[in-house]
Amino acid sequence: MDLDWERPNNKGTKILELRRQIKYYYLKFIRLKGEPHELALGMAIGIFAGMMPIVPFQTALALTVALFFKSSKITAALGTWVSNPLNWYFLYRYSYKLGALILGIREQKAVFASITAAISAGEESMVVAGKILGAGSTFVTAFLLGGFVMGVIFSTPSYFIFLKVFRSIRIWRSSRKERKNWPVPDQ
Repeated sequence: MDLDWERPNNKGTKILELRRQIKYYYLKFIRLKGEPHELALGMAIGIFAGMMPIVPFQTALALTVALFFKSSKITAALGTWVSNPLNWYFLYRYSYKLGALILGIREQKAVFASITAAISAGEESMVVAGKILGAGSTFVTAFLLGGFVMGVIFSTPSYFIFLKVFRSIRIWRSSRKERKNWPVPDQ
């Protein structure tokens, strides 16, 4: 016998699964081990790499720089998530516009339009990277320079923000630990 209330609600199940995933990643985030400086520096490095228009290689760049600066590799990888399919268009557009402005070159709107069309069509990141590289060295230079400047602009304050976050988490964890170890009076 198949009753309506016995059927799984797909929408409700998906919402519960999303809530579970959010809670899981939240718990993993607050349980990160390391000094607040190392964790915050890793996050800032990841955000810097995430701003660079080198989508298939952002995590590799973040991990390499994190190794060099002896910061958290995990938070460096997490920081690259600032760049995701929802905002690639804006990051790429403004990376290129800023780089072209700094270099004093005229924007190549037709070339940029083909790149954004590939992003919008959901092309794989290597296809998008191929289109960027195929646009010529001036275009690539403008892209990378703009991404570098945006990376510096966004990663610098993010270090201080995350330093405060990780210090707060550390204080919260130690206060929780102290409460658990507090002697219980005899009753």
